[in-house]
Amino acid sequence: MEYVSGEILTEKGFEKGYFGFEKNKIVERGKGVPPKKPVCTGLITPTFVNAHTHIGDSFIKKKEINLPRKVEELVAPPHGLKHKLLKESSEEEIIAGMKDSIEVMKNSGVSCFCDFRETGINGISQLRKSLKNTGVSSLILSRPKHLNYESDEVRFLLENSDGIGLSSISDWDYSDLEKVAKHTKKEKKIFAFHASERTREDIDLVLGLKPDFLVHMVFATDSDLERVKDHNIPVVVCPRSNMFYSLKPNFSLLKKHGVDLLIGTDNAMISSPSILDELKYIKTVTNEFSTEELLNMVTYGARKVLNADDSIPAPDSPTGVVVLDEESLKPLYISI
Repeated sequence: MEYVSGEILTEKGFEKGYFGFEKNKIVERGKGVPPKKPVCTGLITPTFVNAHTHIGDSFIKKKEINLPRKVEELVAPPHGLKHKLLKESSEEEIIAGMKDSIEVMKNSGVSCFCDFRETGINGISQLRKSLKNTGVSSLILSRPKHLNYESDEVRFLLENSDGIGLSSISDWDYSDLEKVAKHTKKEKKIFAFHASERTREDIDLVLGLKPDFLVHMVFATDSDLERVKDHNIPVVVCPRSNMFYSLKPNFSLLKKHGVDLLIGTDNAMISSPSILDELKYIKTVTNEFSTEELLNMVTYGARKVLNADDSIPAPDSPTGVVVLDEESLKPLYISI
């Protein structure tokens, strides 16, 4: 048996302890010092949840294209460059890129990620093929192929995914959005979308769709975030992606209003899907959050919001652990 020791992240804070492993599975958990010398010592956390990804565009990174730095030109449907390249590329190329991103996530301690899946049912199929034999799971939020509501299409998507994850209300006719939201809620699935990413969007319209969570909210105002908090709607921030477009989340306002925050890496063609890279970046651009708060966002907080595997690391638990160097947040040990 091998041991890891250090400060274990719990929902109530850090506590000193250790885990014992056999064949990469937890068989023992204890407080204080382990029975024999540990293989490493550091901050011990549950494996991570990447709360927002688009890994279907991973293959684009290999094309060495100068990507436009405007949201509308690069990722907005239906004419953004990403969507053009997705249509032109083979399934084999797309899946190979997805597999690369899943491997990056696994090697940085991510055991589950929430992916906004483009290209309808084909996108769902491609992601499921990419996940086989990886040990990593995904919450798949699908989306219609076109920017309109078709009852049969949405029904089929919901039967084959965990919910619907849309672009922005600015891209849609609002009456169609209401139909998609209502249909998704009826099936008790997750409904989420990007909001106020490239411009401020009407908060009444945003909240009127009753999202389970929102992504970005870069241009949200003080009053917008107050209302988001009042409605208990979490927000996923993806600051490296925002930085690509010379944008930045308003961390001080998010903290001021106590908005429940999750962290994602967004488009894999822009930034690596390593959640640790995202945490390190956040620590360089803001002092609003402690390391403990950030680690909670990508572990317990994300599992609660996304209804992901909510077990805590323990013998016979499906949740593994990550041991991090306390200063650099470099992974020293990963059990997935």
